Amino acid sequence: MKEVLKVGVSGVRGIVGQSFTPQLAAAFAQAFGTFLDEGVVIVGRDTRTTGPMIEQAVLAGLLSVGCKPVTAGVIPTPSLLYLVKAEGARGGIMITASHNSVEWNALKFIDRRGMFLGPIHAEELFDIYHQQEFPFVREPDLRSVSIHEKGVAPHFERVVEYVNADAIRNARLRVAVDCCNGVGALYTRSFLEARFGCTVFSVYDKPTGLFERDPEPLREHLQLLRDTVTTEACQIGFAQDPDGDRLAVLDETGRPIGEEITVALAVSAVLRNHAQGPVAANLSSGKSVEHVARQGGGEIAWTKTGEIHVSETMRTIGAVVGGEHTGGIIIPAIHPCRDSYGGMAVILELLALTGKTVSQLCADIPQYCLIKDKVPIGAEHAPGILRQVRRAYEGHPMRFLDGVYVDFGDRWVHVRRSNTEPVLRIIAEAPTREESMKLVDDVKARVGEVMRDGHKGKVGPEAKYS
Repeated sequence: MKEVLKVGVSGVRGIVGQSFTPQLAAAFAQAFGTFLDEGVVIVGRDTRTTGPMIEQAVLAGLLSVGCKPVTAGVIPTPSLLYLVKAEGARGGIMITASHNSVEWNALKFIDRRGMFLGPIHAEELFDIYHQQEFPFVREPDLRSVSIHEKGVAPHFERVVEYVNADAIRNARLRVAVDCCNGVGALYTRSFLEARFGCTVFSVYDKPTGLFERDPEPLREHLQLLRDTVTTEACQIGFAQDPDGDRLAVLDETGRPIGEEITVALAVSAVLRNHAQGPVAANLSSGKSVEHVARQGGGEIAWTKTGEIHVSETMRTIGAVVGGEHTGGIIIPAIHPCRDSYGGMAVILELLALTGKTVSQLCADIPQYCLIKDKVPIGAEHAPGILRQVRRAYEGHPMRFLDGVYVDFGDRWVHVRRSNTEPVLRIIAEAPTREESMKLVDDVKARVGEVMRDGHKGKVGPEAKYS
């Protein structure tokens, strides 16, 4: 397997034992401690088997430059983000590769606002790392590592405060959940049972970090959850990724509604039951989200892919809800981050207050077919491929905010480099599956042409669009 290290606004991630090692984790922790100029740093992780090893390296790196590390243990990413802000810490590090497969791990860097580093601060951190000039402290000045006792409680309490918890309890909902043997295996069942009175049927609910299904909660990976929804006569099914920031929803028949409809459903819930206002979403989020936003009286702002891009745009325009097409629901009134727990709560609230089924609620949202595909590429090929896509569709409206987005009116295709994998992502949406597949296949054919020609994507005047 080719060694890959992905460095950017999604943090630093790679394959453990190849591009991602304890030595690298310690050095990045030293750089982050230098960037913060000491202070309290809260560290959390998901359940991956490599997590404890990487955690020890991170703690050592932070200690060596004078920080005071506080460990939160195995904790959902949104809970750690909330905790950093609530506790007034200087920053935080989440050890998780999110939806990537088990051989990957990563560091995600959190600022004192409880948000991931934006592009400018991330570049500053990476510059510090590359210089390798860290202010190591002397032995008498070394701090101690402490354990944070509150864990998920502050975050979960805020979620419960935000929604009409009594209405959810009175609805006595039957819920199936797929925790992917990730952080949700420790917290999700009790979150739904104790706080909302749900009857819960859980699968892949052991916090082993041994993922028995692909960790990305796509419809093709959720067969056991689908069976559980139908067998146990549940009103809804929820699936999480290993660190608990992404959410997928199944209706009462066991049908996955799709990640983009999941976000649209959450947007509808917030606009209907909590606040009206602007909505922000990344370019690949689809026409369903746009329709729901405008139907609810709000305008939609499009952003680059990456949680921090959506969160910062939401803060700038005062958005009341938003998210990413991967099932990342962001509700700033809870915390401006992707949050499967906030997402579950507002969708359960919507079921309780309307008395409708999930399929009935989805019937009110225009249905398109969104298809996601990816092609492995080297970074050097991306600019040439994106230029080829631009030339192929010239004459159609385009956006260059994040790769190339081509708008055909009732359909669109979005081509961009991934922030988290060494791949080119191709996302297309159209009224039918056949039309969506045609857009994807057309782009893939053009990618093949560039790869066959040995185009190296040399930096030129158009490279900025990549």
